[in-house]
Amino acid sequence: MADAKIPYSLNSKAVAQATRAWLHKRGVKIEEIAELVMLLQQKYYPNLTMEECIHNIEMVLSKREVQNAVLTGIQLDLLAEEGKLFPPLQDMIEHDESLYGVDEIFAFSIVNVYGSIGFTNYGYIDKLKPGVLERLNDKGTGKVNTFLDDIVGAVAAAASSRIAHRKQAEREHDLGLPHEPEDSEEAARRLYAEKMQTE
Repeated sequence: MADAKIPYSLNSKAVAQATRAWLHKRGVKIEEIAELVMLLQQKYYPNLTMEECIHNIEMVLSKREVQNAVLTGIQLDLLAEEGKLFPPLQDMIEHDESLYGVDEIFAFSIVNVYGSIGFTNYGYIDKLKPGVLERLNDKGTGKVNTFLDDIVGAVAAAASSRIAHRKQAEREHDLGLPHEPEDSEEAARRLYAEKMQTE
């Protein structure tokens, strides 16, 4: 009797661990992304701490859509770095061709996780290219970071958006106004219960 094929089952913990491990392998530290978040948000929230920035980055990186973009983008960068893509895709990714916009599509899939405010944050940081983004864009290193630079900027933009949403919820709470965090488990359960009662 032939061996029964074991059905595919995704190990979510392994995906999350691989996401962080590959960012580290490609020389990106969470603290460097946090510096981008601080740059984006400190003007609006002067008391913002690096710990808050790091926490919000961790929350962004816990999202499956984000993990998918990080792992796929880094893999494409590595394949281009090793010359393993077919032409003309190899040349486009290796040289970060200006008309090649798929790397930005990956970034948009990340920033969209926390709403449209992320697009504004991403556009600003992508144009400015401060800190870690300047290093990732250095073509003289021999590394290909065509996807990674946009992914890192997008993670920072999404974390910034998450902070903005949280700070708004805090203000509403302090003023005694009704509010719900957008990704609260309790809020989701309450909305579902209300929906069931009206049907």
